[in-house]
Amino acid sequence: MVIAVVNTASAGDESAKSDAKGDSYSYDLFDGESLDGWTAENGCTATANDGLLLLESGNGWLRTDHTYTDFRLELEWKALQAEAYDAGIYIRAQPEGSPFPKQAYQINLLQGQEGSIPRMPTAVNPVAVDPQGEWNRFEITVVGETVELVVNGKPAYSSGGLTLSRGHIGIQIEVPKGGQFLMRNLRVTEFGHRSLFDGETLAGWTGGGSKAEECWKVDNRELICTGEKGPWLRSEEQYDDFNLRLEYQVESGGNSGVYVRVPANGNHHRDNGNEPPAGFEVQVLDDSAAQYRNLKPYQYCASVYDFAGATPHVGKPPGQWNTLEINCLGHHITTVHNGVTVVDTSDKEHAGLALRNLEGYLGLQNHKTVVKFRKLRVGSAIEFE
Repeated sequence: MVIAVVNTASAGDESAKSDAKGDSYSYDLFDGESLDGWTAENGCTATANDGLLLLESGNGWLRTDHTYTDFRLELEWKALQAEAYDAGIYIRAQPEGSPFPKQAYQINLLQGQEGSIPRMPTAVNPVAVDPQGEWNRFEITVVGETVELVVNGKPAYSSGGLTLSRGHIGIQIEVPKGGQFLMRNLRVTEFGHRSLFDGETLAGWTGGGSKAEECWKVDNRELICTGEKGPWLRSEEQYDDFNLRLEYQVESGGNSGVYVRVPANGNHHRDNGNEPPAGFEVQVLDDSAAQYRNLKPYQYCASVYDFAGATPHVGKPPGQWNTLEINCLGHHITTVHNGVTVVDTSDKEHAGLALRNLEGYLGLQNHKTVVKFRKLRVGSAIEFE
């Protein structure tokens, strides 16, 4: 069975808890300084400065790298254009479409239509908001087929009929028609995930074979492999089917990996049934570095090592944060790298996967380079379509 580690953060930008909706994990979706975790689609631009997200130019949309099923999104927005301002907030958006996503639900920020959702099976009417030039706060809760909106602290509506089960959170940028917008205090709560890292200590983790502190430390709510000689980092609990989400950053030439379902000794290689039990590794690598120019397909970042190569290669440059999602459902393995599904495989395509454990520890590899991890959380496995 899946065993989730609960580390409830008492401060900082992320926290985990259990509530009426079950396990949940909250974190800032916008760090106020960068567009880490976001991708601009179709040539639009947005900039970050002093805690403000400016929808700057073009027609397109800004999407989260992660996709979400059930969640709560909190944000504040302000229109800068005096009349006929227009933008929107996308929920469960699919990545295809130009200039805007072809499949999505849009919560309107069009003047006079604020809060309405076009093309819903049941009508969702506009709501009252504060005048142009004032900050408005939206709290959007999406669970199953239902979307709820709270505006400036007052419940606005609860409406059913959502048919898309999972997708990106997005912000419509429609500056030529609707003008610029400012946004701030974007925060998301993922229902169904719990924290694996409290942001302050190594609680919930242990060194594989020696003390973790030899090469692992916590700083600025980041779990850091210092690159010094020392052990890999092993979860204290074991997992079978799960969905793991995290962010990582490598230095130039950085090399690491996420161990999946490994035994206590960390074994992640097994070529035949006569060899000791093993889990597997999902590669974490600066695969743009010159020393890695002759990689095998399964050695690129986000690949299932020994088996399935990640394609396309979408790693960000050293020093930038990347998102990584690993989903295990039996021997069906999916990895999503910076919002792109790069591996979707099983023992049907790679028979050797059937030799790997269906339950074991999670781990973070020390390959003697500096690698940073943050926002590690785990939940139930997802049925990828």
